[in-house]
Amino acid sequence: MPKNAIPRPRTPDPLLTLPEVLAELKVPRSTFDDWRKKGLAPRYAKLPNGQLRVRRSDLDNWLAERMGEVA
Repeated sequence: MPKNAIPRPRTPDPLLTLPEVLAELKVPRSTFDDWRKKGLAPRYAKLPNGQLRVRRSDLDNWLAERMGEVA
């Protein structure tokens, strides 16, 4: 960490990596990419290096919405 950087407190809403999200959903990357193209994926952030991150709360909310659709 640069000496002028201000340390930030850890967020209680962690950012999940795409492999973590895929493992939890038990879907392949191709399915997630298809959902993204169709606008059906959970909300995500694209980092400057191209990697995707999903907030834990966004994934939980997305799953809750879909569970309601099944019931």
